[in-house]
Amino acid sequence: MDLWLAVGLGNPGARYAANRHNVGALVIDALAERHRVTLAKHKGSATAAKITVGGAPVLIAIPTTFMNVSGEPVRDLARFYKIPPARVIVVHDELDIEFGLVRLKLGGGEGGHNGLRSVSALLGTRDYHRVRVGVGRPPGRMDPADFVLRDFSAAEKPEIAVSVVEAADAVEDLVTGGLLAAQQRFHAPGGTR
Repeated sequence: MDLWLAVGLGNPGARYAANRHNVGALVIDALAERHRVTLAKHKGSATAAKITVGGAPVLIAIPTTFMNVSGEPVRDLARFYKIPPARVIVVHDELDIEFGLVRLKLGGGEGGHNGLRSVSALLGTRDYHRVRVGVGRPPGRMDPADFVLRDFSAAEKPEIAVSVVEAADAVEDLVTGGLLAAQQRFHAPGGTR
């Protein structure tokens, strides 16, 4: 079977580890734990490991670069393993869906997300899969860029932990059943919640 690439976006370092912007990296960490693998430094600017999902090989990875240049490691991994954009899954935080919800799509705009903008520019297309995790909206007039660099509140942490597991499930569903089936599960009224 052809290899998939699932990349969780975030910023490197302990300072950013629990930020809203790092929820994509948290999802990849959850997949690594679920499949009992350890992410190891790759030639490119990423840590990565191979897992098998329903018989399909999947390279899971987290860039070691900052969010705004996430496209470089995504492009480098895709090139190295000859993975076309249609088999790339980017897991990321999303301001424009309700907190805690998980949504999937293929292609589309970046919605002001600099990590996605970098990935699209360096893959040369927007036509890759996205698993989006709702992280809420900034309160009042707070700058969204400041908001996504804040940690989840104590009250939010239990719910986002559930969302991380659901997003890991969504990655696996996308690989095993395709986009439509995964969307039907996660987008249905009541969805996975």
